[in-house]
Amino acid sequence: MNIDILKQELYSLCLEFSILCKTNDLKLVTAESCTAGLICGYLTDLPGSSAYIEGGFAVYSNHMKATILDVSCQTLEEFGAVSEQTALEMVSGALRKASNANIAVSVTGYAGPDVHDNVGLVWIGFKESNAQAICKKYNFLGNREAIRLQTINEAIKLILKQY
Repeated sequence: MNIDILKQELYSLCLEFSILCKTNDLKLVTAESCTAGLICGYLTDLPGSSAYIEGGFAVYSNHMKATILDVSCQTLEEFGAVSEQTALEMVSGALRKASNANIAVSVTGYAGPDVHDNVGLVWIGFKESNAQAICKKYNFLGNREAIRLQTINEAIKLILKQY
C-alpha cells in the first residue's frame, strides 16, 4: 500500500466526516486499540473539530478495555481482544462513558509487525445512541503504518456509510 495515497484519502475522508457531523449534529467518541488514538488524532487535525469530536479512549491492553470500557473479562478470555464481540463491547462502552457523544467507533486488530498469522485482521465497530451496534471484519495488507492507516480510513468510511 502506498502510504502517501492512504494519507491523501484520509484527509479527504476527514473533511467529508466533518461536513457530515456538522450537518447532522453528530458528536463522535472513539475506542481504539490497534490505532492507539490515531483516529481521534487525525479527525482533530481539522480546525473546529471540537464541534463534533467528544474525545477518545486509547485502550491498548485488555486491562484497559475491561476497566475503562467495561469489556467483559469473559469476552476477552473466550473470544480474545481481536474479535467481533470485543469490538462491539468497546463501541458500546465508549458511547456509555461519553454521554455527550451520539456516535462511536471502535477498532481492534493486529497491526504487526509481529510474526502472527493474523497480522492485518481488524474489527471495526460503529454505534449510534439508542441503536444496535454493528461490526465489520477487515483483512488489510502492508506494514504496520499501512495497516493502521487503512484501519482509520475504513473506520471513517463505515461511519459515512451509515448516513
